Amino acid sequence: MILIVDSGATKSDWIALDDKGNQLFLTQTLGLSPEVLTREVIEDRLANNFELSKNKEKVTRLHFYGAGCGTDRMKSFLRDIFKDFFPNAKADVKEDTYAAIFSTTKIGHQGIVCILGTGSNCSYYDGHQLFQKVTSLGYIPMDDGSGNFFGRKLIRDYYFHKMPQDLGIKFAKEYNLDADVIKENLYKQPNPNTYLATFARFLIENKEHPYSKGVIDKGFQQFVNNYIMQFELATKVPINFVGSIAHYLRDELITVLERNDLVVGVIRQRPIEGLMEFHRETI
Repeated sequence: MILIVDSGATKSDWIALDDKGNQLFLTQTLGLSPEVLTREVIEDRLANNFELSKNKEKVTRLHFYGAGCGTDRMKSFLRDIFKDFFPNAKADVKEDTYAAIFSTTKIGHQGIVCILGTGSNCSYYDGHQLFQKVTSLGYIPMDDGSGNFFGRKLIRDYYFHKMPQDLGIKFAKEYNLDADVIKENLYKQPNPNTYLATFARFLIENKEHPYSKGVIDKGFQQFVNNYIMQFELATKVPINFVGSIAHYLRDELITVLERNDLVVGVIRQRPIEGLMEFHRETI
């Protein structure tokens, strides 16, 4: 059995294939980011999934693409966990950027591939190799245009009284904005980046409001400026995206890309389907 996993900060999509490439099952766990989770939490998330626990000894190959897997230390950390949980499997751990590339860009084709979900990232793919201009320092100083970026913006604007009153009243009705609750989630609970990203739903649902339009436009323009335009071929190759923010704010994203003379490529909400096709070709 072959397992293919696309793991973001919020959730992980799993697809199991047999040796002929036939789909056996599709399941989900919570995100398995090694940068923000302990070994015990990751082990619990694996063990609490019925399909994974039932089939763990049948797995012979694991292709894991995950947020927070950009360093050798984090890759090794996860491989050790997978070795114990899937005792008969050879585990290949790559950062989630490769999932975005393999699901949107064919081997041999050039493109810039971006992630706009809970977090954000951007890479250039020359058809064979991945190149990055920006080293991520995590969600606090970076992640422009992402769910947690927009969530942080909304909370700040609400507390600094910069959010229009009509929208602020609506915002306060939909979320618990008590200062103690926010600080508890940001500084004492796991996955503060995921918590921040939950507020992005409000921006999406109210994207026609003038305030929201401005926040979205500026956030995407900042992503273009800081990430995409780092590459010399930015205006010459397709710009591909994966992630919920890119998917749900597709029209707004395309507007910003076209304004910057960028070529709009593939936009996927989740890369798992493209990953399945990619690995079927290599079985």
